[in-house]
Amino acid sequence: MIKQQNVKIGFLLAILTAIMWGAVPIAMKYALVAIDPYTLVWYRFFISACGLTIWLAYKKQFPSLTIFKKRRRFVLLVIAGFGLLGNFILFASGVKYLSPTTSQVVAQLGIVVFMISSAIVFKERLRPSQIIGIIILVAGLILFFNKNITSLFANLSEYGLGVWLGLFAAIVWALYALAQKVLLKKLRAEQLLWLIYIICSIFLLPIASPTEIRNANMTQIFAVIFCGLNTIIAYGALVTAMEYWQAAQVSAVTTLTPLFALVFSDLFALLWPESFTMQYLNVLGYIGAIAVVCGAMFATIGHKIWHHRKGFLINRKKGEQE
Repeated sequence: MIKQQNVKIGFLLAILTAIMWGAVPIAMKYALVAIDPYTLVWYRFFISACGLTIWLAYKKQFPSLTIFKKRRRFVLLVIAGFGLLGNFILFASGVKYLSPTTSQVVAQLGIVVFMISSAIVFKERLRPSQIIGIIILVAGLILFFNKNITSLFANLSEYGLGVWLGLFAAIVWALYALAQKVLLKKLRAEQLLWLIYIICSIFLLPIASPTEIRNANMTQIFAVIFCGLNTIIAYGALVTAMEYWQAAQVSAVTTLTPLFALVFSDLFALLWPESFTMQYLNVLGYIGAIAVVCGAMFATIGHKIWHHRKGFLINRKKGEQE
C-alpha cells in the first residue's frame, strides 16, 4: 500500500511536470523569434544531455551498453531516439504557427495514438473507459477548433500547417513511447533518456546552427536555457513521481498540461502584451479544451472510477474494484 506521504509527493511532482510542460511552448515560441526550430531543439537536447551526464555521474548509474548487443534492443533505441527527435522538431515547428495552448491541446492526441498502438502491438485490450475517454477527447478537439476547422483541410493556412505538424508530432511521440515501454524493462528512465539525448544532439548538430544564439537578446537566451532545463526538470519530476505514486494517476495529472498552457499564455499576455499574445477562444473553444483534458484523464484512470458492468467504483473497497 502506498503511504499517504508518498502520494502527496507523487502528486506534487506530477503537477510540477504538468506546469513545466504547460510553460515550455510559451518559452519556445519566444525563443523561435531569434533561432530556428532545429537549433532550439538541439539546445534542448544538448542542455538536457549535459544535465543528465552530471546527474548519472553523481549517482554512478551510467547504463551498460552491452544490453544493446541484441539487435532488437538497438533497433528499439534507434526508434525511440528518432521518435523523440521527430516529436521535438515537429512540435517546435508547429509552435511557430500556433498558440502554446493549441500546441498542447493537439499534443494530447499522442495519448490516443499510443493507446491504440499499444492495443495493436502488445495485444492489450482497450478498456471501455479508455474508448469513452478517447471519444470525449476527439469530441473536445472538434469543439476546440470550431472556429478554424475549415482551415485545417481547405486552403491550408499557417494555422492549419501548425496543427498538422502538431498532429504528426503526437504520432511520432507514440512511436517513441512504444519503444520506450520495452526498453524500460532493461534501463532506468533517466539512463534511456541520457542515451537518447546524446544520440539526438549528435545527429542534429550538422543541421543546427548553435551560433544563431548570438542573434538573441538576453531574454530570448534565457528562454532557450529554460527550454533545455525544462526537459530535465519535467522528465525528472515525472520519473520520480512514478516512484512515489501509481503511473496511471501520475499520467492523469499530466493531462492538465493544456490548461496550464492556457493560464500561462493569458497571464503572460496580460503582463507583457508587447511580447505575448492573448489566447482568444469562444465558449465552445474553452469547453473543448476542458473536454480534451477530461477525455485524456478518463482514458488514463477511468477504469479506477467506473466499470461498464459494476458502475462507479470510486466509493467501493479496493478488493471490489476491477
